[in-house]
Amino acid sequence: MINLSKAAASEIKRLQSRRQNLETRLRLGVQRGGCAELYYTIDFDEAMNSSDRVYECDGIPVIVDENSFNYITGLTLDYSEDLMGGGFRFHNPNAIESCGCGNSFRVEV
Repeated sequence: MINLSKAAASEIKRLQSRRQNLETRLRLGVQRGGCAELYYTIDFDEAMNSSDRVYECDGIPVIVDENSFNYITGLTLDYSEDLMGGGFRFHNPNAIESCGCGNSFRVEV
């Protein structure tokens, strides 16, 4: 299960409307690297693979690839703004450590 806060859903819808393609889906994933072993990826994608999992969050289709699923199941994606600008924040119950940047994390193996 993947969750979006109201602020994240609102920002994703705003970004989708700027792309002028409401058919794109939000793709969340994980790659090796970053400050703490793994880092989050977030992008819009029109393509889907047969092994992708799709979640409907506040009317937004969210795609997670099979390899990333175990790392981010239960994740809540939030969005906030401050004096430095806005950005997405990842709240991951599987992370045992997160980097100060907020985009890199480590899980117990």
